[in-house]
Amino acid sequence: MTISVPAEIKKILEEAKRDNEWGEFLFNLYAEVKRLRSEEAFKQLVRTLTDEDLKAIIESSKEFRERFAFR
Repeated sequence: MTISVPAEIKKILEEAKRDNEWGEFLFNLYAEVKRLRSEEAFKQLVRTLTDEDLKAIIESSKEFRERFAFR
């Protein structure tokens, strides 16, 4: 498979990938973007929730674990 990209972008990407293979470089780039998006979504969720919401989530989680614990 061939992906066409402008020469200036290819040059920037080649400098960034260094000695990595293209597949490994692109996968790592994808994984980093995915991680950063998840982190940002989590931060936004924390900003949205109140202290009472967080306490309720923690309590609900504790109750769930207690009810479904292996015996």
